[in-house]
Amino acid sequence: MVIILVATTTDPASINPAAALLALPGWLPGPSLFQDIKSFTNQNVRLLQHDKGIVDEDDLDRRWEEATGETVDELIFFSKHTAVSNRPALTVHPIGVPHLREGDVLPQGGKPGWAALPDPRIGPWLRLLKEIAQSHNLVPEFEVTLEATHHGPLTSKPTLFLEIGSTDEYWKRQDAAQVMALLVWEGLGLGGGDAVGNWGRENDKAKVLLAIGGGHYAPRHMDIVRKDGVWVGHVLSSYSLPMEDPSQSKVNGSTDGIGGTWRQSIKVAYEATKSAFPGGEVLAHLDHKSFKSWQKNAITAFLGEQNIKIGKPNDFI
Repeated sequence: MVIILVATTTDPASINPAAALLALPGWLPGPSLFQDIKSFTNQNVRLLQHDKGIVDEDDLDRRWEEATGETVDELIFFSKHTAVSNRPALTVHPIGVPHLREGDVLPQGGKPGWAALPDPRIGPWLRLLKEIAQSHNLVPEFEVTLEATHHGPLTSKPTLFLEIGSTDEYWKRQDAAQVMALLVWEGLGLGGGDAVGNWGRENDKAKVLLAIGGGHYAPRHMDIVRKDGVWVGHVLSSYSLPMEDPSQSKVNGSTDGIGGTWRQSIKVAYEATKSAFPGGEVLAHLDHKSFKSWQKNAITAFLGEQNIKIGKPNDFI
């Protein structure tokens, strides 16, 4: 059972945290199993370093398993983050493009109608990242935040992205790289402490948040996620819930006339979250203010049809 970390030399916000991590004790060169991909090993962790875009190497988990015979438990990617605001940020997020249709353009990898299994570490690591960033005086200069589910690459095991944003100046910041390296070092227990965010039998029946609606940085969901003990699955921003509004869609509360891929997006994200948290209870949390009343009514009705329970903030704490 191994954990795969992935970094690319084409991105300073990816390779710099990887280099900072490799500077810590215990790393050894690993096998060069694929063309142009180096590997390093430390206990049950494998760090892969390639020269393509971070979303351009699909199925690294399956390919590693086939090449080595080792079973992959999860994948963690280092990457840069871009934002219109250019605000410095340290982010954590699940991946997928569950709202896209077959034939749609894939701007950043994945495949239409797909969502990776969300790594259960997402919530606990977001909170740990905030602690480490504060201790290194990066807060409040850097915002520490969740991001909504987006982009690829394709994976079949639980996955998360760790990103530094949002401009070249910040992608190259060594203090930010060091914080991301320490997050992985402490979060995986490589320094000898307990790993953070392992999901196991002791978490049976624990509540898991499936975030629905709102902006890319999920502010209303973040109000819950920043509290200790909250587990996080997929985060569907409003742009991942395309809803068409024909006039008949508002009649009698029926959702039948509401086009768009919003149903697909919710169903795919729910199933992936449920699979990633065996024994957990996945509850949808809606950003009510981000929806018009007909949208909220349609989503609420669809969740009921799918037997997906809706949680309130206090249900997750």
